[in-house]
Amino acid sequence: MADPKNRLVSNVAGNFFVDATCINCDACRQLAPLSFEEFGEFSAVRHQPEGESQILQAYQALLACPVGSIGTEAGDKAALQAAMASFPLLVEEGVFYCGFNSEKSFGANSFFIEHPAGNWLIDSPRYVKHLVEAFERKGGIAFIFLTHEDDVADADKYAAHFGAMRIIHRGDVKAVPDAERIVEGLDAVPLAPDVLAIPVPGHTPGSMALLYNNRFLFTGDHLWWDAAQQRLGAPQRLVWRKRVLVDSIQKLLAYRFEWVLAGHGDRIRLTSDEMKRQLQGLVERRQITTVMS
Repeated sequence: MADPKNRLVSNVAGNFFVDATCINCDACRQLAPLSFEEFGEFSAVRHQPEGESQILQAYQALLACPVGSIGTEAGDKAALQAAMASFPLLVEEGVFYCGFNSEKSFGANSFFIEHPAGNWLIDSPRYVKHLVEAFERKGGIAFIFLTHEDDVADADKYAAHFGAMRIIHRGDVKAVPDAERIVEGLDAVPLAPDVLAIPVPGHTPGSMALLYNNRFLFTGDHLWWDAAQQRLGAPQRLVWRKRVLVDSIQKLLAYRFEWVLAGHGDRIRLTSDEMKRQLQGLVERRQITTVMS
């Protein structure tokens, strides 16, 4: 729980604040971009939320924060309960953002797909009663797709509770050595109707993306939307092999999708044609920087 005594001086005065336990994971800035901003090595409140919508978003950020670094001087129980009830948060067409990001994955986002052939969890949030019950109401979890070794978090607990199949690539299998299904090689693998695993090594040896319904691409730490520069981005630090990463980004040009749903970084919806143009631009930028490095 956030401590007012450790309130960062970069917060503006008012009810909501961030304390010094912040790990700067970006979750709060994604959920409540009008209220939270990055200041140096931390996030902080740059604008106190006003009105029902902004207050709801700020409480969603409070709940999603993986280390509990967001607090209030005077709580609003009704608003907090409304924020709790909003998770998992609908993105579109049976796809949900889970919330309750986990410190074990440095605050990475996780997602849920309500699918007629069995529901999917993509990476793992914290194992919390609220999400367990929400997933139960939606029919449980049949499959847990792990984009890479860093964002496994509490996948084992969800798998045990729901009897779900955990899926991970051979390159990152050390993170879940008892996974029920292991993807091999570099070729895309159909996993279910409208669900395709696409190996995209680079950030880690076993990084994978998941393409659902030719519209939603779940990318883990491989690809994201850079809101500041209004373009797609990809990791430049903590990269297993830079040239392999560029090849993996280029591989995605063969697919059509409208959404990028990332573990870290913003999610974005564009037309499939604009997404392809953005992806091509990222490939070209990375090819230049890779040659120069």
